[in-house]
Amino acid sequence: MPESPRVERLEVSVGGLSRRQLIDSLSSRGILVNGHAETLIEDVIFDDQASRPVVVTERTVAELGLPSGATLTQIFEVAQQQGLFLCPVDTAPYLRMALNQQVASRDTVMSSGGAPDGGLTVAAEALSKDDEYPKGFYLRVVDGQAWLRGYRCDDEHTWSPDDRFIFQLPPPPALTQPGAV
Repeated sequence: MPESPRVERLEVSVGGLSRRQLIDSLSSRGILVNGHAETLIEDVIFDDQASRPVVVTERTVAELGLPSGATLTQIFEVAQQQGLFLCPVDTAPYLRMALNQQVASRDTVMSSGGAPDGGLTVAAEALSKDDEYPKGFYLRVVDGQAWLRGYRCDDEHTWSPDDRFIFQLPPPPALTQPGAV
């Protein structure tokens, strides 16, 4: 089975829709969401966000230099040490709508206690420290159907070296204008 095209650099317009508009937009594109994703989208962070460009890239846990896997905290710390940023919390739904080239998962099991094959986990700060509250989103295609799914995990969960994450790239350095002070 072919691998999904790697996200080397993708600019996504994030924000600009109310929660209701966002849910309607996902639905009109045939994107399914699970209960955890619905819970996350109900957070006020998804309201009144101005549209802004977010440039993202993909890394596996192993590519970050963690060949034995790592916890979410370790993954995020190492990525930030390498100049990658966490995505704004509201990035995942907009990325799901923009990313049309994701290959379907070989495994159609929807909940297995680990990141699914072919899934792209969007690296973002958790909205709650409660392990029962969803930590974030991942993107997946199952049987030709695009999904935006929320996930839960505790601080002890070890992610596989092959698990794929989406991070925000740093903004380009500001260009200085001649004569600017």
